Amino acid sequence: MAEPIDSVIVVFNPGSTGDAATLADELRDQLRAARPDLPVELCPTEYAGHARDMARKTAAGPGHPLVVSASGDGGYNEVVNGIMDVPGTGAAAAVLPAGNANDHDRVTSRRPLRDAIVDGRPEPMDLLALHVDDRPVHHAHSYIGFGLTPVVALQIEKGGKGTLGEVWTTVRSFWRFTPFELEFADGNRRRIDNLVLANIPEMAKVAELSDGRPDDGRFEVILMEHRPKWRVLFTAVKAAISGLGRQPATAEFRFTSVGPMPVQIDGEIDDVPAGAAVCVRIAPGALSVVR
Repeated sequence: MAEPIDSVIVVFNPGSTGDAATLADELRDQLRAARPDLPVELCPTEYAGHARDMARKTAAGPGHPLVVSASGDGGYNEVVNGIMDVPGTGAAAAVLPAGNANDHDRVTSRRPLRDAIVDGRPEPMDLLALHVDDRPVHHAHSYIGFGLTPVVALQIEKGGKGTLGEVWTTVRSFWRFTPFELEFADGNRRRIDNLVLANIPEMAKVAELSDGRPDDGRFEVILMEHRPKWRVLFTAVKAAISGLGRQPATAEFRFTSVGPMPVQIDGEIDDVPAGAAVCVRIAPGALSVVR
């Protein structure tokens, strides 16, 4: 078990549309009342990527700091990758939900964050490691999605968030979506509607993907080959109502992209070029977390 934390920094975006700044203030006040001996610092971000920079700087320092991301899944991803930039660090991570979906917190948290910080010690959690050709490794705490998943997310990003807007964007993106092609090690090419590599069992607030856990040394593979849209819709409804049940699990998944395609990594969108060798591996116990 990891050493107890000896300091806390809370990273938040003061310009976010949520209540990250208020939640960060509240957490600081709660910790000061419960643990006056524990240094707590609020760290507002000033530019894109600043959360990762601050997490990296903290992780490179002495002791056993806790970096709290007051954000959604995407902001937490920045903090996680900043810590992972420093091999052998004594730093741990936590998320204070202040975003739109907060899939990771909803699935993994066991108690209020204040109580976890005051009473708990960090514990190991698996991460997903995305390798695309010779790019730097990008880690994910919850899931990596190709196909329909990032296409819908990209359109929501452009059109704005909010329940009605998200529903309309999802429906429109679904009907306009065309499948993509992947090539596997045996040379077989398959047309795919959606591919999600999941470290947690749920995503997108309501979809229950599998029965996996973020600390079992593997990830679940939810792969939907191209099919009529009514069957894709049926699967989505099933995920929301009763869950998809047990899915294949592995520690590594490889393919080559036939054409360019987007990828969603914990809510953040990136791109994969045509002809790229893609490998996703599990990194068992790679991150210390408080939850």
